[in-house]
Amino acid sequence: MFTGLSAFPLTPLDEDGIHKAAFTRLVTRLATADVDAIAALGSTGSYAYLTSEERAKVARITVQAAQGKPVIVGIGALRTRDVLQHAHDAQTAGADGLLLAPVSYQRLTDEEVFGLFEDVTRAISIPLAVYDNPTTTGFTFSDELHTAIANLPHVGAIKLPGGERIATLRKLVPAHVRLGVSGDWFAAEALANGADVWFSVLGGLFPEAARAVMDGADLEPLWDLFRRHGSVRVVATAAALRGLTSEPNLPRPLRAAPADEVAPVLEQLKL
Repeated sequence: MFTGLSAFPLTPLDEDGIHKAAFTRLVTRLATADVDAIAALGSTGSYAYLTSEERAKVARITVQAAQGKPVIVGIGALRTRDVLQHAHDAQTAGADGLLLAPVSYQRLTDEEVFGLFEDVTRAISIPLAVYDNPTTTGFTFSDELHTAIANLPHVGAIKLPGGERIATLRKLVPAHVRLGVSGDWFAAEALANGADVWFSVLGGLFPEAARAVMDGADLEPLWDLFRRHGSVRVVATAAALRGLTSEPNLPRPLRAAPADEVAPVLEQLKL
């Protein structure tokens, strides 16, 4: 499950709720594509903007539409109580794995983050990926903290924001813990340097293009858009332009990237 191409689909929604038909369509496309896992409720899935009921619903839809593909579900939240509820709901829905970032308002300490993962791993029965996302969470994992968490039960992977720490962590964490990369523009180099898995925004909408990147394709014009606007905003625009979702498809106050910037890149790259 924590290997190869892990595809993170958008969760299409507006202020009235989740667009179930559109989300089912996105997941079904991935189920019939060459992806190794489908990861719902990551950052691209807008997990932090959804209620507990909406998140449970997304988990159920994903598992139902995945057609047997392994499903990973994000469970991050401000309070451990809520993380545990999200983990329970994901497991009840039939998820194969979980993804947890140390979400916070107050800046967390290393002790608090270790305690979060310790509490969660005691309560779950399926593998967990540690989501290291300092740009969003404001928390930076040390190598020592990653090593300590990796030795907890059920920890199966670490999702890193780039590939530069893979060689170092490979020597420190247990052999069964997979090391993966996010930040799509880092993926090709990181995979070439030994990353086990690409946790991919691109793969959640254009899985064939993601496979092409793994085989050496250069999508720098798209990566430039991701860096300038944020990948979720670009993917939201691309999904609407390709008729896969309606508009708006992001939770307010988020706004999709300008269509007049995204459309030419999609045409240029034949996406």
